[in-house]
Amino acid sequence: MKFRFCGDLDCPDWVLAEIMTLSKITSVKMKLMTNQVLNGLLGGDIDFDKIQKLTSDAKYDISDIKATVAALVFILNSAAKHNVDSESLLNELQQLGLPKEHTVSLCKSYHDKLEALRLHLADKSLRLSVLGDIHWRVDYVIGSSQLKEVNEPCVQLNLKSSQQNCETVNETSFTVTADNTRLLLSELRKVYKLMENLG
Repeated sequence: MKFRFCGDLDCPDWVLAEIMTLSKITSVKMKLMTNQVLNGLLGGDIDFDKIQKLTSDAKYDISDIKATVAALVFILNSAAKHNVDSESLLNELQQLGLPKEHTVSLCKSYHDKLEALRLHLADKSLRLSVLGDIHWRVDYVIGSSQLKEVNEPCVQLNLKSSQQNCETVNETSFTVTADNTRLLLSELRKVYKLMENLG
């Protein structure tokens, strides 16, 4: 059976197994656990000690806790990524065997944080690196070792970037001629207009 929150694919077997594990806790604890996972998805920290206390009466061991958190991350992340509304998610999770009270708790939290989650995912998607700092200066080149007379302005650019979730900073420096600077500016304006039309 195909599910929208899985991108119109079958639900992974490991998620099905964890749905049965999630059924062992109360719906109130399910809501609190979902809120912890949503906090983690939105860039905060997941408090595993709190989750361990929430699941202690269901006798979860550490591997059960990690697996159920992974399942919740998959469900919430995939549902937001595939633009699934909370009502559809509620129906699909019930079809997979999650009790109604648990599903209502999960979907209520999902509904409350859906817009923030979508914005956070959009901010993180299609991003290879993060631009940290830009330094530039305009130089007027009068001559060079190649030519006696140049008399042309050029732009010296220094870009600092880093990969997502990485602290290493890459520094790139280059020189752009006046014509290439005009071309770059024109191309960036075109891209900006295209991006505005998409949003």
